[in-house]
Amino acid sequence: MARWLFREPVDIAITAALAEIGALAGADRAWMFEYDADLLRFRNTHEWSRHGVRSYVEDLQNTPVAMIAWLHQFLVKGQAVMINRVADLPRPARTLQVEMLRQNDKSVLSVPVFHEGRLRACIGFDATIATRRWLAAEIAALFQCADLIALARYGSLPSGRSRADAAKPFVPLIYLRRPGQTIGVEPQAILGVRSARDYVKVWLQDGSAVLDLRSLALWTGMLPPASFLRIHRTAIVNLQHVNGLDRRMGESWTIGLNRVAEPWPVSRQYRQELRKRLGV
Repeated sequence: MARWLFREPVDIAITAALAEIGALAGADRAWMFEYDADLLRFRNTHEWSRHGVRSYVEDLQNTPVAMIAWLHQFLVKGQAVMINRVADLPRPARTLQVEMLRQNDKSVLSVPVFHEGRLRACIGFDATIATRRWLAAEIAALFQCADLIALARYGSLPSGRSRADAAKPFVPLIYLRRPGQTIGVEPQAILGVRSARDYVKVWLQDGSAVLDLRSLALWTGMLPPASFLRIHRTAIVNLQHVNGLDRRMGESWTIGLNRVAEPWPVSRQYRQELRKRLGV
């Protein structure tokens, strides 16, 4: 796990790590949520679910930590929390219990993710088919996974910048799905979107690309217009990641995007607006 967790794009690697350890532990779901800088709100970011098990990763976004206060009191102390029977949670955990029952959870294991002494996130397992008690070795493995995720997501880049800036306010995530996996990404991490018949391909800032079944028209409505512009009947780009505009070919214009090898064509009808937005 450690080898590819630091080699692959971080969001894809985290989801793959959750899938691997969740399957090995016999969980029905494995997930991660992140805290904001003040530990006042949290949001779901990554999830793996076993075939046939419903995903809820999109539901809890910018949610007050008060909802999970009973759980949070243990996480902030660096403690794992194993809930063997969700139905038996104490009265102070009522709001947490209601949410877990809504997700059909029977048993839940939660482990905090710390980096440089600060609580940043939480990862865990859900059992939705039957109650269960996870073994000490499985809890220890989940702690090890949490440590690796902390380094991969919150460790410093060669430039000295943190990979994930905890001071940023939460923004709505866009969820990209793979079989059994869901990745939440911020719109600004998307370089561009291109359609290809029955699907679109989404290029991400970390260098990866994901196929998505939503139409380009739907993506046009999802992406913030302040940063994104349609440049072709088949393409939308994030203007913040444009690294060049080539007009040397006369009738054929192309633009370059960071971390995308091939230039993208610009249709005539979109050129004036593109020049205006780029200031050229």
